[in-house]
Amino acid sequence: MKVTGTKAMLLMVAMLSSFAWSQENAKASESPKPSAGDKAPSESASVAGPDYVIGADDMLQISVWKEPDLTESLPVRPDGKISMPLLNDVVAAGLTPTQLAESISTKLKKYIADPRVTVVVTAMNSRRIYVMGEVSHTGSMPLQPNMTVLQALASAGFTQFANTKGIYVLRMQNGKQQKIPVPYRALIKGEAIDQNLVLRPGDTIVVP
Repeated sequence: MKVTGTKAMLLMVAMLSSFAWSQENAKASESPKPSAGDKAPSESASVAGPDYVIGADDMLQISVWKEPDLTESLPVRPDGKISMPLLNDVVAAGLTPTQLAESISTKLKKYIADPRVTVVVTAMNSRRIYVMGEVSHTGSMPLQPNMTVLQALASAGFTQFANTKGIYVLRMQNGKQQKIPVPYRALIKGEAIDQNLVLRPGDTIVVP
């Protein structure tokens, strides 16, 4: 009888342990899991500095805090404007990202209380230079901040027929086109560094 009683006791303990384990598993499965919607949206990285002046064809990421319908990626049209819900056309060209954010925020106050706007430049398509002639990669290329003629030539590369003594830059200034010689051979020797021209939007490098 004692053996039977002991077996019954052990069986009851095992049943209680199994019940407790089942309850813990049920609680764990019922605990809420964070959904993808709970995560904060990631912001696009800016390719331009705070003093960058927005131009036509640039790509902008406009973010309005807690207003997903107003948060989107937009191109700047050739007329220098962007199109936004509620506001329709907004002038973007000629402004820095901060100035554009302030302009949008002011306009949105008619519809939203305390709008918080962020403007990020994701592509600087308005700032381009052009390379032509005896180079490996002809055509346009994005103009990076403080980009020099030597850096542009390094990106374009030369063909075997390139005359590096005759390289020049065509630049529009005061309505007239200027031809600026590039002393390439002196530059690669570390000489005439003051003639390593800092490029401007619209410059054309010609390699004869």
